[in-house]
Amino acid sequence: MTIKPLTILTEDETMFQDAVYQYAREQIGPKVSEMDEAGKIDGDIIPGLFQLGLMGVEVPENLGGAGGSFFSAILAVEALARVDPSVSVFVDVQNTLVNNALLNFASPALQARYLPKMCAEWVGSYALSESSSGSDAFALKTRATLDGDSYILNGSKLWITNGAEASLFIVMANVDPSKGYRGITSFIVERDTPGLKIGKKEDKLGIRASSTVELIFEDCKVPAENVIGEVGKGYKIAIETLNEGRIGIGAQMIGLAQGALDHAMAYMLDRQQFGRPIAEFQGLEFQYAQVATEIEAARLMVYNAARLKDAKQPFVKEAAMAKLFSSQVAERAASMCLEFMGGVGFTKEYPAEKFYRDAKIGKIYEGTSNMQLATIGKLMRQFYSSRISG
Repeated sequence: MTIKPLTILTEDETMFQDAVYQYAREQIGPKVSEMDEAGKIDGDIIPGLFQLGLMGVEVPENLGGAGGSFFSAILAVEALARVDPSVSVFVDVQNTLVNNALLNFASPALQARYLPKMCAEWVGSYALSESSSGSDAFALKTRATLDGDSYILNGSKLWITNGAEASLFIVMANVDPSKGYRGITSFIVERDTPGLKIGKKEDKLGIRASSTVELIFEDCKVPAENVIGEVGKGYKIAIETLNEGRIGIGAQMIGLAQGALDHAMAYMLDRQQFGRPIAEFQGLEFQYAQVATEIEAARLMVYNAARLKDAKQPFVKEAAMAKLFSSQVAERAASMCLEFMGGVGFTKEYPAEKFYRDAKIGKIYEGTSNMQLATIGKLMRQFYSSRISG
């Protein structure tokens, strides 16, 4: 009997990821530094992301998408992050949060109306966080009041990724605060809806080209037909979508870490000291071998969570673990790679310092590291309690 070796990726998956990475290197790479300085994604990049099908990876072909898997979207996010984590999260939010919310919870009519646009030209944004609701995501103060066949939204949202470019926002608001989180409802709000204002754009440490803005709702009138799912079930949409989104952030972090290592290795193989490349010195060799090992371990965790999601198996614990560990690895890897490059790593002439700045957000957004630990701990208790009682 012939035993075939296990492979992480199929040939088609490898070709897809390589193609995305090659595109990113050629079309995005030359603009990374400029976009970081400007704090804005170059508008010339965005049409190409749509043309490649990267803005609608999982959307069925009959709705204008690529008809791919969640795992394919994760591969794309990882490949883009090796070049620019800002562009990576731009694509990640579109796929793992916005499109998935529409695919999994919106009515067929809403899907037919909006998903073709999301695949062809519209950027999406996911509006959950507020000044008083960060880790306590359901302490929302944005209110939605029924008025005939419309809802009137009032309130504000903070830290909204893709907000500067978005044509469509998925907005969480509470229709009945007396019911607590059971009043939370999810709405589709188009950018040109009267009463919606794009507020302050944050000036950030890292992923600077990725827009992060405030949204302000002042008597913003949204058709009742734009409710996603059921009234009062927005909390379910938020939970399930964010669980998927955490795998996307994991992919961004492993791509970032790999990108930092790619540049550091190229430098260490070229940089000569005492008559030979510094990569040959054991003091560095042991360190970059450790970095590479941790990146590969994080990659396997992210891929496993994504495979479980596609297989419709439980994946929440694995997603939390992947997000937690990959963000830790990315921060360590980016820091070490900067050190491998010495003084030049600390300058903006090389990309090491940008990867280092970009890495920090991984422990913060789409659920802090402590929130991931809380999720993991809760699921562990449930598992062991069931075994003991059984």
